[in-house]
Amino acid sequence: MLSSAIMSSDLNSRVGQLQNNWLKNVKFEHLLAGTTGGVASTLVLHPLDLIKIRFQVNDGLSKRPTYFGILDAFRSIRKSGGIRALYQGVSPNAVGAGSAWGLYFFSYNFLKASMIDAQNVKNLSAPEHLLAGTIAGASTLCITNPIWVVKTRMCLQYAATSSQTEVYYNGVIDGLIKLYRNEGIKGFYKGFVPGLFGVSHGAIQFMAYEEFKKLNSRYFGQAIEAKQSALTYITMAALSKIVAVVVTYPYQVIRARLQDRTYSQHYEGITDLISKILKNEGARGFYKGLAPNLLRVTPACCITFVVYENIMHFLKPFMRVEA
Repeated sequence: MLSSAIMSSDLNSRVGQLQNNWLKNVKFEHLLAGTTGGVASTLVLHPLDLIKIRFQVNDGLSKRPTYFGILDAFRSIRKSGGIRALYQGVSPNAVGAGSAWGLYFFSYNFLKASMIDAQNVKNLSAPEHLLAGTIAGASTLCITNPIWVVKTRMCLQYAATSSQTEVYYNGVIDGLIKLYRNEGIKGFYKGFVPGLFGVSHGAIQFMAYEEFKKLNSRYFGQAIEAKQSALTYITMAALSKIVAVVVTYPYQVIRARLQDRTYSQHYEGITDLISKILKNEGARGFYKGLAPNLLRVTPACCITFVVYENIMHFLKPFMRVEA
């Protein structure tokens, strides 16, 4: 009886300790730093994202403008609508990127810290980082997918082809209202399934970033959380992003075409879309827009991570005082 009581007491103590650790691991500075980094990178590099999306949905069969490279796209879009046209869809992109990065950093670091506490270890393994990134990414996508649908459609609103019958979005809120009014809840989650596959992108990127941080720590004999130079953060962020992009890019093409209001009706689901891309465009069709995507996401990732890391180190003294 005494032994059973001791075991029960130890179990209750352990559960109580884990609950306290979970509360301790809820750190909103990750949300603030991630949101700031996401918004900053979006405002700088949105035109490349706009061009990437237009390349992705160009199947060679539509009447939409065709661009002969990135520079031609810049010139054509600027000529048709000025500098403002290059920032079409920037509002949902900034909201989406800010909320997505903020929520991702917040949930990822909460999961990582909780897994470390539960196992009583100093660092997680690469597969464990991958698991934490996957859960964080899936949770974030559930919240932000409607914003990405609106962003994609706003980036595909061509002034030259817009008509009175077309549902034109005048901003994030207007887009969300019209999307719900015309397509219901189902419209909010267009492209959600391939987006779930894309969760692997963030998970692979964060896993690679964590591994590069470990290598850097071992090589220079520093603590893994020690503040690094901007160049070090840029190098680690760029390498981790390139690895993730090369592995997962095809899902972005599939997702963009499913979210495209005008041409998604041409496909009877993901399987039909994949087979038609292979038939009409070959394997290269899955990598349309890769060049502007790499040009955008690599510096965007670098900006996001540099801003995030520096804000986190700036906030650390204040968080210690509060603790």
